[in-house]
Amino acid sequence: MAKVLVTGAAGFIGSHTTDLLLAGGHTVLGLDNFRSGHRRNLAAALRSAAFRLVEADVAEPGVMAKHVADFRPEAIIHLAALVSVQESISDPALNRRLNVTATQLVADAAVAHGVKRIVFASSAAIYGDTTDLLIREETAKQPISPYGEAKLSSEGILLGLAAAGGLTVRCHRYFNVFGPRQDPASPYSGVISIFERRYREGRGVTIFGDGSQTRDFISVHDVARVNVIAATKSGLVAGAANICTGRATSLREVVGIFAQHYPKVPAPQYAAARAGDIVHSLGRPERAQAELGFTAQVPVADGLAELIRSV
Repeated sequence: MAKVLVTGAAGFIGSHTTDLLLAGGHTVLGLDNFRSGHRRNLAAALRSAAFRLVEADVAEPGVMAKHVADFRPEAIIHLAALVSVQESISDPALNRRLNVTATQLVADAAVAHGVKRIVFASSAAIYGDTTDLLIREETAKQPISPYGEAKLSSEGILLGLAAAGGLTVRCHRYFNVFGPRQDPASPYSGVISIFERRYREGRGVTIFGDGSQTRDFISVHDVARVNVIAATKSGLVAGAANICTGRATSLREVVGIFAQHYPKVPAPQYAAARAGDIVHSLGRPERAQAELGFTAQVPVADGLAELIRSV
């Protein structure tokens, strides 16, 4: 069993990853500044003797170095970040501090104290508004926000260290992650969590465009599982991979599933498509399967049913 340090442990993805690590018998140190994470997300983890939670800002100099030196993890799963695209635009200095500076401090602490592996939460945002209908890892990187640019810069920091030797880095380019604990009030909430809240409140939803636009929706349970694989599986090589299903789901399909669970909610309203909205986003998942042995398992309909039951 491994000792794993998780940054952003109280967040949406971080808390699910922490729970799965503990279920696998690993020992976990979670760090979170609670800027966007919530202690309630770790209610189960906090009952485990194998888990310790520390309120800390990993972008603060010395914080990562101290906790890595004390805990001596075999792996770090770095999920802490500024997660709002809009906030990255309105406050680029904060975006750089929480996304790039924090990653550099994680990397420095890992190298200084002999950590062998880093798993990094990257994003499909690094590809930007690509015209590729199927997004491969080789697709041109053209981020259209400071958030996407910061994720790409962080990948460069970590993969550069890996190339220098002694450190295995896995950069996970998450597509549209959904599931329980995603805060629908967050400025970075996915469309599914926003739709879920509106259906639960009986208000219905508005779709911008005709609803044929598609996304590669992936369950947070699958994302947590691939994070654990990347942190604990022996014999992995450094690299980056899309974390996606390879299956396109339209917004019309999503609202159709919600309508089955909320038959009394009004039908969706349609409005003009918004300028700049991406019409189709679909990832190729083969590299994650080849390098990590990972294939997404949770169908969108099952994940939505679980989300609805959980609230």
